[in-house]
Amino acid sequence: MLEAPGLHSPVIYVTFVQTLLISNSAPYINGKQKYAVNGVSFVAPDTPLKLADYFKISGVFNLGSIPTSPSGGNNAGSLQTSVMAANFREFIEIVFQNWENTVQSWHIDGYSFFVVGMDGGQWTTGSRAKYNLHDAVARSTVQVYPRAWTAIYMALDNVGMWNIRSENWGRQYLGQQFYLRVWTSSTSYRDEYPIPKNALLCGRASGRHTRPF
Repeated sequence: MLEAPGLHSPVIYVTFVQTLLISNSAPYINGKQKYAVNGVSFVAPDTPLKLADYFKISGVFNLGSIPTSPSGGNNAGSLQTSVMAANFREFIEIVFQNWENTVQSWHIDGYSFFVVGMDGGQWTTGSRAKYNLHDAVARSTVQVYPRAWTAIYMALDNVGMWNIRSENWGRQYLGQQFYLRVWTSSTSYRDEYPIPKNALLCGRASGRHTRPF
């Protein structure tokens, strides 16, 4: 929830549902250089993820195929079509933790968010005491310095399958990205427009039909 209690002292009061701790790494998987998020290097599916979700096509992706916090060492890694689960109208905290020696730049499709904090070293829950909740900057791309962290707050007000990725093209191509599925049980046009009936359907969605609109 966002509030401005006074004209001269706006403050963000937050009740967030979950924290996603995102860590980048550069593992070798099957003898090849890859880049990963929380130990998972993204593999493109044979069907666009939004189409697979819309038509409920099984076998394209699995929710939970990427953990919400890092596990294992920086050299560990696996290949997955990585999708995290989240719910429509939740308010979440995302912390980007960077243990590498290069600046990382992250972009989130479909959203703007508030950059509330950054510092060196390991992020902990105590790091929230350093957050700027008075005049946080709204962005859609954020940087993380070497061996440091950056924290953002984001309201999930847009249903869909949204890409969170490295802005370094080489790292993105070799797996440093994943999708955040923002879901609601509602089928109301108020929450999400349907896929247009003239949309080109491919992969396992070929031959399917959308709702008229």
